[in-house]
Amino acid sequence: MNRTVINFFKKYDYTFMVTMLAIFIVGVLNLYSATHSHTSAHMQNLFKSQILWFSLANLIAFAISMFPPKSMFRLAYWAYAFNVLLLVLVLIMGKEGMGAQRWLVFGGFRLQPSELMKISLALALARYYTKNSPEKELYLRDLIVPFIITIVPTILIVVQPDLGTGLLLLLIFLVVSFYKRLRWKSIGVLLLLSLISGSVMYKFGLKEYQKKRILTFIDPYADAKGSGYNAIQSEIAIGSGRWFGKGFKKSSQASLNYLPENHTDFVFSIYNEEHGFFGSVVLVSLYIILLMRFIWLAGSSLRFFDSVLAIGLMAIFFWHTFINMSMVMGLMPIVGLPLPLMSYGGSSILTFGICIGLVTSVSNSRNLF
Repeated sequence: MNRTVINFFKKYDYTFMVTMLAIFIVGVLNLYSATHSHTSAHMQNLFKSQILWFSLANLIAFAISMFPPKSMFRLAYWAYAFNVLLLVLVLIMGKEGMGAQRWLVFGGFRLQPSELMKISLALALARYYTKNSPEKELYLRDLIVPFIITIVPTILIVVQPDLGTGLLLLLIFLVVSFYKRLRWKSIGVLLLLSLISGSVMYKFGLKEYQKKRILTFIDPYADAKGSGYNAIQSEIAIGSGRWFGKGFKKSSQASLNYLPENHTDFVFSIYNEEHGFFGSVVLVSLYIILLMRFIWLAGSSLRFFDSVLAIGLMAIFFWHTFINMSMVMGLMPIVGLPLPLMSYGGSSILTFGICIGLVTSVSNSRNLF
């Protein structure tokens, strides 16, 4: 074998993909446990579909990792513009499901562009900040263009409606801007504006079911058989797991179908019930290892674009993990954000796989390119 190829694979950074694989193995076993007793053959085969999606995501991640970050820099705005176009197409010809119009269907292939928009936004913001005074502290006026870059897809996603993903884009924008050295005075003003806009949004912008989710978060037992049902069942599942859990395939919430969406939004509840506190510590530790690796890479990258991109991609993983786990434990209102590599969903798996491919490319470039 060519010595250059051997040297490439010797220096290749496998840590991100290995950690991703470890989390996925836990996730696919949990998915099998949550769906194996379901009467629907479709539900029983979800874990097989998940394995296929993960295999595809791994291939894409590896292919992306072979390209240097400078290629990502050149394509950043093009990827962003193409993804915005896809979001517009969703509103025109998207397929509706569960009360929302979020998917584009091509034959038997379903794509959720809002998932990929998270990556496109991280790339676009990283390029913008790299080209516009990367060493300068940010004032509020410096946030105008990045905010416009963020708010355009956010609005297109919120009207689908998908408030959770829309808010996630804003959180990615805030994390990247903070990392770019946003002044503390500017942070204070942004927090104040967020409180004001949040109040206005609640009063005039949210639909009734979205308002009900917030009220349910405050007191789920006020409507225990209605809007508070999922939150209550999730807390029951987590609490009944105690220290060591009930064991694999022994979740009563899953087998009796008490907890809806236990293969998507509430996979962490089922995992807690079966593996308890200690099992959850293992899973959370895997996420922490992955997130710390992102942060380490951002700090050790010599190129500004690489550093900001690593932080943007880290923000995607962090907010998904933090919000989903907080949501199922009753610490935040219920929103439809999947737990990375644990929740079922092809578009979600592809998104996190692409993230891993990009960050591996950044890490490889430190030694290879």
